[in-house]
Amino acid sequence: MLQEARTKPIGLSDAILPRVMPFLHHMVKDYGKNSFMWIGPKPRVNIMNPDQIRDVFMKINEYQKSTQLKPLACGLASHKGEKWAKHRKIINPAFHQEKLKLMIPALYESCSEMINNWGEVVSVDDRPCELDVWPYLQSLSCDAISRTSFGSNYNEGKRIFDLIKELTDLTIHTIQRAIIIPGYRFLPIQSNRRLKANDKEIKASLKALINKREKAMSAGEDTKNDLLDLLLESNLSEIQAHGNTKSVGMSTEDVVDECKIFYFAGQETTSVLLTWTMILLAQYPDWQARAREEVLQVFGNKKPDFDGLNHLKVVTMILYEVLRLYPASNFTHSRCS
Repeated sequence: MLQEARTKPIGLSDAILPRVMPFLHHMVKDYGKNSFMWIGPKPRVNIMNPDQIRDVFMKINEYQKSTQLKPLACGLASHKGEKWAKHRKIINPAFHQEKLKLMIPALYESCSEMINNWGEVVSVDDRPCELDVWPYLQSLSCDAISRTSFGSNYNEGKRIFDLIKELTDLTIHTIQRAIIIPGYRFLPIQSNRRLKANDKEIKASLKALINKREKAMSAGEDTKNDLLDLLLESNLSEIQAHGNTKSVGMSTEDVVDECKIFYFAGQETTSVLLTWTMILLAQYPDWQARAREEVLQVFGNKKPDFDGLNHLKVVTMILYEVLRLYPASNFTHSRCS
């Protein structure tokens, strides 16, 4: 059904559910917003009522996090109870507003490089040209995550991004096959072997990076003020505050899992948001003009800064509306206990 939907053309419309999730669209159309179905041997209840969704999110002991997306959704995204609280406490300082302000220059560099690349493309023959922004915005989000999370650029982190993209495809493939063949992920077949090897290589690469940073911190070298350094500093502070009891902090494996989330959760969501934003701005040139006028009024020819970004009311409204129409994730799973 999905393959058939993707072979058909799609117009400039907000009604994208028939193409993105044709099966769910069929369920809603025939059985209403609340429906029941079987996914292989497992029963599933689909709900779309905001009050019912809120009830599921609030009653965390009755509706537990799904393990379906492992090994992708690891770290804080998959933890619960005391382990979730411990990781949240250690990770929080890395996302403090004052820490995030320090990352604005890195984000500016990523955006400047992309704009310069666009300038080179469109100035080849000084004529209007059609530009596919999707691959550029993918590279932009990857570069921004590499700079702000690990103090490197996209080229240095490209191997990890490529591995995570392949890991995502393999995980989704396994989930889809497991619906038809229970226990599919345990079969000794090529795709499952590749998935395990892929995950192992990602963890090894991140572990080497973490060990390198820990040695630099022990030697008293200056920190890079990226998310990894901030996370390691917060973890070390938590351990030292409890008499150097390492069990209080996160292990190296825990830090690796959190780094995977930085890569996995940030890259695709950001590039999709930016792409849909550009599509809608092209459809509504009046809002495009208002956004441009606001940016020029706040910054002029200056480099963007944190305080100025907080004054971009129109731009913020546009981004929120895009997220409402085209959310980064179109569904979520919870297991009823």
